[in-house]
Amino acid sequence: MKKKLSGLLLIMIQFAYPQAQKVEQAIDSFVKKDNFNGSVLLAKNGKIELLTYKGLSNRHYNVPFSDETRFHIFSLTKTFTAVLIMQLYERGKIDLDAPISKYYPEYKGEAAHKATIRNLLTYSSGRYNKDISSPELIHQAYDNTIWDLDDFITTFLSEKLIDQPGTKFSYNNGDFILLGKIIEKIYNKSFEEVLKEQILHPLNMQNTGFLHHNDIIKNIDDGYSAYENDAFALHTPTNTYIDNFYSAGAMYSTPKDLLAFDQAIFNHTLFNKKTLEIMLTADKKLEDTALGFWVYPKKFGSVNTIFVERQGEGYGHSANWVHLADKGITLIILSNTKDIHYLNTMREKLIMAYYGQ
Repeated sequence: MKKKLSGLLLIMIQFAYPQAQKVEQAIDSFVKKDNFNGSVLLAKNGKIELLTYKGLSNRHYNVPFSDETRFHIFSLTKTFTAVLIMQLYERGKIDLDAPISKYYPEYKGEAAHKATIRNLLTYSSGRYNKDISSPELIHQAYDNTIWDLDDFITTFLSEKLIDQPGTKFSYNNGDFILLGKIIEKIYNKSFEEVLKEQILHPLNMQNTGFLHHNDIIKNIDDGYSAYENDAFALHTPTNTYIDNFYSAGAMYSTPKDLLAFDQAIFNHTLFNKKTLEIMLTADKKLEDTALGFWVYPKKFGSVNTIFVERQGEGYGHSANWVHLADKGITLIILSNTKDIHYLNTMREKLIMAYYGQ
């Protein structure tokens, strides 16, 4: 029996290795042609088939990437926030279709009594997104000063409605910042404390955390942007007060930690299967937006799948997380030289390479 199992394992390894090898070759082409720097992890049913690091985490001191490197993940933070909300939903602590005011009565925006928790989760609150409405206001909100959370909400997230809640998708940070505030109100603890207690500590995600602008984080990556006509000519983007991104984008992590989070979601560790199904139910009229992800059918050559994705980007950093729900495939791409549009193309080619398309 042991010989049969050993033989079967050998066959599986021989089958998987050429797939990973093709993906690695594709990654190398991105490095050579377009100066991709970062990490790629590909796993099947939680088992890593490929984990590779390319290039430098810090160019000032010529520090290469490694398993110890912690990456800025920006909007992947939003899925952590969504998971915390879904846990509260499963425990009967929050109604997804209740208005903001039920859990955050001090909120003064017009959306208070009209937009729901579900609207916030699907970027369809209908609010005027003042914080990202112009370059000047983006700098005021995120770059120029450190804001107290309540002051930030009053200054940037309490404007009038410009759409009826639930009718129009409008990607923004503010809806998820409001969700973070609601999480704090329900737990009567800081978002960071809740994040640690409910997700990071239970999953032993020791290399994942919530950033403050003055933190000294060992092995964290620096972000770089390329000049328009030369992918190899890099510069350091304007610094940001990362705290202001809060529950919408202030986290860091590693490929392995993100895989642990991925598996805990899709294997019902953090909440049950029914809750996951609700989380992954996309609204077609809201551009396939589910609760913390985008979910839609997708085809790679002859391979049909259910594509679950989340992206993040900011100040030279980008992150792309894909889970093929019916295949058990997880792909995580983290970079400090490429933007999210590039990673969107890259992920397609890597999945095609994996399936030999």
